[in-house]
Amino acid sequence: MTDFFTMQPGETAAPLPPGPVLCTGTAAMRRIHRFFLWAYDEAPGLVRSVARGDTGRAAYVGEVLGNFDKVLHVHHEGEDLLMYPQLAERAPACALHVGLMLEQHKQVTQRLEGIEPVRLRWMQKADAEAGEELAGLYEDLSSVLKVHLRREVTEVMPVVDRVMDQKEMEGVGQHGIEQFDKKFMVAYLGMVLATNPPQDRKELFREIPLPVRLAYRLVGRRMYRRQYSTLFPGRPIPETL
Repeated sequence: MTDFFTMQPGETAAPLPPGPVLCTGTAAMRRIHRFFLWAYDEAPGLVRSVARGDTGRAAYVGEVLGNFDKVLHVHHEGEDLLMYPQLAERAPACALHVGLMLEQHKQVTQRLEGIEPVRLRWMQKADAEAGEELAGLYEDLSSVLKVHLRREVTEVMPVVDRVMDQKEMEGVGQHGIEQFDKKFMVAYLGMVLATNPPQDRKELFREIPLPVRLAYRLVGRRMYRRQYSTLFPGRPIPETL
């Protein structure tokens, strides 16, 4: 099976500066990007799974998708503030790649801004017209992400690994985490674990703080399983840890 994170014809990596690898940013970025790829591949079908007029399920699905949208926005915001300025300063030969990634971030932001009012309207009425519009918007966003999430990992992150240290990259990952409800975050961890291969799950789990691991073991795993079975009734629940 071909790895998703493989450069396509016509794509080129940013020039790699000399020096040792200082952080594991590429590995961490692959893990979170796998979650986004899964979430936005599923989003259109989740919207279409809601029957006309079923405002209860529309509210539930819409809230989950809204949380996904917020995580994606905060993820890009952290990169814009804490990764790309540093990359531009420390590896100026990457300027074209930095510009491309920031432009793709803008494209994602524009789509998220277009999605929000439609999602909120659909949550209230669960009408077929708004639902189909929302599903189409998520399909469009997914197509943009499938390009951006691949190219960021394959073209930019190897340079990041050489110009930013582990503490700095952990800061990028932790950016904005206080904006989220703690219960949501431990259930969200289950989804990230489930969308990664077994070895990546183990490595990711070792890297997160002990209190978060304990919270996940105590309540997060159960919350993840409940949420998954509600979103996808009848589907087997993917394994986590």
